[in-house]
Formats: sequence, C-alpha cells, structure tokens
Amino acid sequence: MGKVAVRVAVVCGVAVAVTAAVVVHRKMKKSGKWEKAMEIVKEFEEKCATPISKLRQVADAMLVEMHAGLASEGGSKLKMLISYVDNLPTGNEKGLFYALDLGGTNFRVLRLHLGGKGRGIVSKQFEEVSIPRSLMTGTSDALFDFIVAELAKFVAQEGMDFELRPGRQRELGFTFSFPVLQSSISSGTLVRWTKGFSIEETVGRDVVAKLTKAMEKQGLNMRVSAFVNDPVGTLAGGRFTNNDVVAAVILGTGSNAAYVERAHAIPKWHGLPLKSGEMVINTEWGNFKSSHLPLTEYDHELDTETLHPGEQIYEKVTSGMYLGEIVRKVLRRMAEEAAFFGDTVPPKLKVPFILGTPIISAMHQDTSPDLKVVANRLKDILEISNTSLKMRKVIVELCYIVATRGARLSAAGILSILKKMGRDTMREGEKQRTVIAMDGGLYEHYTEYRNCLENTLNELLGKEVSETVVLELANDGSGIGAAILAACHSKYLETDE
Repeated sequence: MGKVAVRVAVVCGVAVAVTAAVVVHRKMKKSGKWEKAMEIVKEFEEKCATPISKLRQVADAMLVEMHAGLASEGGSKLKMLISYVDNLPTGNEKGLFYALDLGGTNFRVLRLHLGGKGRGIVSKQFEEVSIPRSLMTGTSDALFDFIVAELAKFVAQEGMDFELRPGRQRELGFTFSFPVLQSSISSGTLVRWTKGFSIEETVGRDVVAKLTKAMEKQGLNMRVSAFVNDPVGTLAGGRFTNNDVVAAVILGTGSNAAYVERAHAIPKWHGLPLKSGEMVINTEWGNFKSSHLPLTEYDHELDTETLHPGEQIYEKVTSGMYLGEIVRKVLRRMAEEAAFFGDTVPPKLKVPFILGTPIISAMHQDTSPDLKVVANRLKDILEISNTSLKMRKVIVELCYIVATRGARLSAAGILSILKKMGRDTMREGEKQRTVIAMDGGLYEHYTEYRNCLENTLNELLGKEVSETVVLELANDGSGIGAAILAACHSKYLETDE
C-alpha cells in the first residue's frame, strides 16, 4: 500500500480545524496502531493469495471429486446429482408456461409465451418477491403457503388472451436452488438446506409434493412438469437460443454449476439407456472442500457461525452471501486490536451480515477521488463518519482482496468443468465453441468480480483455447429455463404436435 497524504482543508491559505478523521489517524500513528492495522491487512492478503499454480491444484482436486461423485452416491463431497434432463430444448417449444424460481432470500414467478419454431419467446412477465426471514427457519407449510399465495396472485393477472382448455392444468417449471436427490424430472427429495434456510422437517421429503399440496390447498390448478436446480434451468434456457451452450454457472447468493455429461461417464446411472446419450449433471460444487483452498481464520470463524458448519466451504469463499461478511470480520478485528475507527469499536460493526455484497461492490468500485461512496456507505450502514481518505483506501483494498480470491477460485471451478468435458485443450482439426451460460447477481452486477473471473480463466486456459470459450450472461436464465423445460416435458406435448 502506497503512502497517501492526509488532506487538510485550507481556506485562503489558512488551515481550518483538523477533522476528527485526521485526529484518529494521528493517534493511530503515534501509538503504533496503524502499523498493527496494516499487519492485519497484509497477513489477510497473504493468506488469500491465489497464484495460478494454486488455482490449477484447486481445479485438479475438484476434477477428482467430480469423478468420484459420478461413480457412486455419497462417494464425494460433490454430489454430482443426476437431473433427469436428458433432452434439452430445441427452440421449437410452444405454448404458455410458468416458472417458480426459488433460489435464496427472494423468489421469482415467471410467465412465458413460447411461439414455436423460429419464434422463440413471444412474451415474458415476471415478479420478484422477498421471503420474510422468519419463513426461512419456520415450518414447511408456512413457507410453501406463502410462495403459492404469491404465485396465485401472479396467475390471476394472466389476461384474456390465454384460455385454459377444458380438462387441462397450467404447467410449471420449478427451479429449486438447493441440493435435491431427484427420482424423476418432476420429483425429488431435499438433501439439505443452504443459504440461510433451515427447515428440518422438509429434509428427506419430496419438495414437489410439498408445493403441490400447497397449490391444491389454495385451489391453484397447476402441475409441476419440470423440477430443476438453478444451473440446470440456466443451461436449458441458454440452449434454447444457442446450441453451443454446454454448461451453466450460478454466481449469486450461492454458487453452483451444471454441465452436459456423456451417459457412459456416469457409472452411478442405472436407469434406462438415454436416447440422447447425454445427461445434465448438477455438480453442487458449492460443497467442494480441499486443503488447496486458501482459507483464513475469518473463513473458519464464519463457517462455525453458519447454520451448516463444515458444509458449502467453496460457496462460502466465492458467493455473494458471504463476501461482505468476511470483510466485516476483518474490519472488526482491526477495530478491536488496532483501534482502526477510534477508541471504541463501532456497535454496528458487531452485527453479523450487516455488510451485504452489494455494499462491498459499491465501495470496491468507487472511482471518486475522495472515495465518497465508501464514506457514505460507512456512515449510512455502520454509522462510522470519522474516516480519512487513507483509511477508506484500506477498506477498498480489503474489498479487492476478498472479491479477487472469490473470482479467481470461481475461475478454477470453471476450469475443472472444462477439463471434465475435454474442452480445456484444442484438438487438431477441431473448431469447437464452448458457451457457458452465467447467471446470478454477483456475476451480473459486481463488474470487478466478473472481470477478474474472466481474466483469470483466460490466463488458466491460454490464448488459443480461451478464444473458443465464451461466458455468456443469461438474465433470468434459471427461471426461463425451467419454464422451457416444462414445455419440453409437457404432458400435453404429443396432442399439440
């Protein structure tokens, strides 16, 4: 970190009253506290280091786990779940379909009108609803009743241009972004909750049956035609418009990936032979854990405080739910041990998860000369107003360290999937194009994170291969994909042809 001159306001050449920030800063320098704060930052930066050699080790370790997860159930930290999606969209799908996308603290409901061959998506409407925190740890019935009530309101706005034929039900694609062991395209039991949810009575139960029960209770005439995880939905949505899409990655509240696997490479598949010869695999890579991951004491502390200690370690260092919390923990230690914000620790800095990733993103990407965005966020969120420019630069540096580690580790995960598909090298005489559909607010809105991820992946692949690999943003990918998969697996499909 370079030395930054502290600004003192001057009026007509006469220095005015020194700000409280400068007083704090001078006190820190006199007492040696500033050096202590810088030691904490330096140590943290060193422990978060992700040189290319380490990223290759992470990718190789994940690849080993992928093979183990495909070999047998429970054989790996990576579940490598069979999605039962073995026929992906062609672009010829037709009709009106709904999607429910439950992925974290919010859920989305979508209505999609598909026009058939050559017409694609004719129209799309959606609404987003926040889930009250009490429902995330309440009862199964309360959660699904709330979701279905919102879905029913949305269906009621359908309009006169769509009329349900007699004897038919509306069809829904249900994206459920939690680990599920599927038994068919439209059923599956919850393995465990993640992302702040903890409703134990739902674990081991069929999630579609829970949703169906809530729909019947409220008189909503709708059936689940496709039950998918968010990267599987995103992959399907991407394939609908681009045949080169072979994988999907979610980087939002949580982190996950799915890809198209050859049937013969799935030893644990004991079902009927697949006509397509392929199956979409939901990796559940958020649960990846390896000695090669650069973890710090703050990560270990965060892990022990979560609802599922020891689980989702890779997700806890790469995804949007946790990045801000890691920054908060480092700042709190600097406040406690180096009086970084003055003689007392700001009370708000003790509040878990008060620094959401959108706040970290805004501070990291502050381009104003005096880092005004950083100052405003500290004042508004943490009620800290006594910061100098030099202190604010340190905070930006912390955001940079956390985001860079997360983005580079995400790139290593993508490399492991490319390796598994044999698309990390160029074959002689072959001009393949690999498109990975990307979705999630972290990837979409945190520009520095996204750029770092893409640059790192290019570095890992090398110039020649990186030119054949495209990361493509898929807005609402998982919801759109679920509605399209509902069309692919419609029970009325044959009578419409």
